[in-house]
Amino acid sequence: MKTKILITTTLILLLLFGCSKDDENNAFIPSLPEATQTGKNTFGCYIDGVLLTPRNGEGANGFPDTGMSFSALGDAPDYIYNEINIRDFKSGTGGQMDIHIIDLHANGEGSFIINESNCEDNVDANNNINIRCRLLDKQTNTYNWYCSIENGGTLTITRYDFDNGIISGTFNCTVQNYDNPEDSIEITQGRFDINRTSVNLTSYP
Repeated sequence: MKTKILITTTLILLLLFGCSKDDENNAFIPSLPEATQTGKNTFGCYIDGVLLTPRNGEGANGFPDTGMSFSALGDAPDYIYNEINIRDFKSGTGGQMDIHIIDLHANGEGSFIINESNCEDNVDANNNINIRCRLLDKQTNTYNWYCSIENGGTLTITRYDFDNGIISGTFNCTVQNYDNPEDSIEITQGRFDINRTSVNLTSYP
């Protein structure tokens, strides 16, 4: 009887450890996506060396929190603004970014200056191309907002295809702590490849 109990206990422990090992091996590890131009609904950048990618949250009532969305205000195709909204609901960093773009349809493809942000989004954002982001300060365990500065970087639209809903680009800029102007950090290797017809429905693990 003791032998049977010992064998059963050993098997259970082996299964438990085996599952843990498999879970660890299968855990999703975010990575910087390639800078594609085909509407893959990808996004990535480094904020002060910390990778930000969209990751969905659990949400409520069966509707997940969306890791990336693409919004606009006004009448198509000459929207008052377009905005890329990024949220990381899973990594524990509180990572968040909003890229506010004006005159997207009028300008199309090309390189454009990133200017001063007032650290607001949507209709409350400055009427220019600007970026705001949020990052966790691990030393103080508080969230800091950073806002782009005047002539602080470049947004390059590498593909703009309104008919097929594709907006692709790269970006980099300097952002400044909203509460402490002496604190500036860099956003580097930014890239996005969006299909506006499907991005809001895409799952980001």
